[in-house]
Amino acid sequence: MTAAPATLAAFRTHLDRLPGPDADAIAGARARDAVLTKPPGALGRLEEIAAFLAGWQGRAVPRADRVKVAVFAGNHGIAARGVSAFPPEVTVQMVANFRAGGAAINQLCRAFGAEIEVVALDLDRPTADFTTGPAMTGAELEAALAAGWQTVTPELDLFIAGEMGIGNTTAAAAIATALYGGSGWAGRGTGVDDAGLARKEATVAAALATHAGHLHDPFEVLRRLGGREVAAMTGAILHARILRVPVILDGFIAGAAAAVLDRATPDALDHCLAGHVSGEGAHGRLLQCLGKEPLLSLGLRLGEASGATLALGVVKGAVACHGGMATFAEAGVAKG
Repeated sequence: MTAAPATLAAFRTHLDRLPGPDADAIAGARARDAVLTKPPGALGRLEEIAAFLAGWQGRAVPRADRVKVAVFAGNHGIAARGVSAFPPEVTVQMVANFRAGGAAINQLCRAFGAEIEVVALDLDRPTADFTTGPAMTGAELEAALAAGWQTVTPELDLFIAGEMGIGNTTAAAAIATALYGGSGWAGRGTGVDDAGLARKEATVAAALATHAGHLHDPFEVLRRLGGREVAAMTGAILHARILRVPVILDGFIAGAAAAVLDRATPDALDHCLAGHVSGEGAHGRLLQCLGKEPLLSLGLRLGEASGATLALGVVKGAVACHGGMATFAEAGVAKG
């Protein structure tokens, strides 16, 4: 495992030397796929997924046995502005639920054979209200990036990052607005009513006005408008790339964390699959910005890495077919 960078400058240096996929492994996977007992292309995107995993894992027959889901939790100062249907103390309560095994993500990890790690990030110290100043200091950003970095280890076959944090869909909307421009990035999140949505939109607008002139650098966007759990996902996704561990992206908030890397280096997310498109209104738009086609569309808007972990079932299906099917020669089946 590469040691977590101690400074943001050290973190940035990794963006200049991102490893790519193994071309020989991809070729080997495609050669195997061509002789499996099925018509060419009959398994659709499952065939693409198998080749994708082969390239990043560096083996023609990929695996999906060692899968880790990391759920990062953080609290946000902007929650006091009434941007969520739930109070801030729910973050702490849900962390306890994750650790007790009672949340949706726990059930999905059990169902699909994934390890879960819950990382609570200074829940007693919410980030600052970013309508009046930066959400985090430089040191706080560095600590959050490092916390995410440390959750990814080289033996993993796949990594999934999720989050919990009351107010974080507002933070994600502010990040998306700063990185990609336009309007309408704020959605209903936990289910706010029209008045709540108006408060979210006003909060995002106020944040962009406060930080105008300081949003040219994606990491400064993350520091000023993000949260600890968002930054931790950014750190984890980058470390996964350094280790060539493929990633399944979750919903809108995870997408905003990934978008920081996308805007910093255009190919930074080549090791990522989009697990799903969520019910959060702007998530599909964000995936288009990232150039990612989701595996699932089920109207989920829970967070916790739930959509990405559900998509793990599809990925495991791709791996099982690619590695377990007989070839035409092995099965004694005539190839057309």
